[in-house]
Amino acid sequence: MKQEKTFIAAAGIIIGVISAALVFFGNPVNMGFCIACFLRDTSGALGLHSAAAVQYIRPEIIGLVLGACIAALAGKEFKARGGSAPVTRFTLGVFVMIGCLMFLGCPFRMILRIAGGDGNALFGLFGFALGILIGVFFLKRGYTLKRSYKMPWAEGAIFPAVQIAFLILLAAAPAFIHFTEPEGGPGAKHAAILISLAAGLIVGVLAQKTRLCMVGGIRDLVLFREYKLIIGFAAIILSALAANVILGTVTGTAYFNPGFAGQPIAHTDGLWNALGMMLAGFGCVLLGGCPLRQLVLSGEGNTDSAVTVFGLMAGAAFAHNFGLASSGEGPTANGKIAVVIGLVVVAVIAVLNSRKQEA
Repeated sequence: MKQEKTFIAAAGIIIGVISAALVFFGNPVNMGFCIACFLRDTSGALGLHSAAAVQYIRPEIIGLVLGACIAALAGKEFKARGGSAPVTRFTLGVFVMIGCLMFLGCPFRMILRIAGGDGNALFGLFGFALGILIGVFFLKRGYTLKRSYKMPWAEGAIFPAVQIAFLILLAAAPAFIHFTEPEGGPGAKHAAILISLAAGLIVGVLAQKTRLCMVGGIRDLVLFREYKLIIGFAAIILSALAANVILGTVTGTAYFNPGFAGQPIAHTDGLWNALGMMLAGFGCVLLGGCPLRQLVLSGEGNTDSAVTVFGLMAGAAFAHNFGLASSGEGPTANGKIAVVIGLVVVAVIAVLNSRKQEA
């Protein structure tokens, strides 16, 4: 157990340093790694939404899935499984993304924003933890989306194969996809393809081996008093913070900027930062993992997680096509309505799928 916790902590340190390094190499500030943002950018590049500021196939996502797939194959853990309430999982994925884009980041970016000094992320963390606690309440009442089933090996290989196709489109056929114009927004800020891909591969391997999951960490702490996954995310925060301070000292650029106002790709509405992440946390508990974990499971052959990721991408498309996503100016009226609807829908899903086990 001690060795396992040490390995998780070491993995967290590596991931934190990689996340800070990606900003140095060109990714947006406080967004070295953000599953929600990167899936949103990829959705835009594929034409699923028309927000020109956020369109780019992110190699980090491709590398993460393929890294997890390679690690699973090497460890004989690749198992094609699925069939557990796919429509419900897709719906939950849509609303988790809407919650993330209200906050402007996934749980992974939330802790990177904290490491960059963004105080607004603390409101997100509070809401995220509250959402997880609500989800745990339903877990204790017997919530389940029922079992999954063994599927043909090729079924589990489809999602990793799709990522390879995305990489080919990005590298060899850019005329078929959309790009954010230089200086046009977050989508135009990115590290070189090979650097991003390598970073994703490393994070994918480490996340697959450690089972890192922000939702799982808080859930396990509450249910089982098990804190090993929390150790990993604490290590990410501390190492990313240290790397930001060092990079700032060496380059003269402020990678660590404590405060609330003027934070990059963030807004200062604490209530809706909290409510957005509460929706994300609640939905992720019902899904069994955060967006990072869903991508890793997709790489392991889990088609339920692949359906969830497609739901996340659809949620990003809805958010930008219908004005639900926040901006640096704050949340939109449509976004607030969508988050409230999302909380109601997720609660209904939790109630309908909760049954006390009969004695």
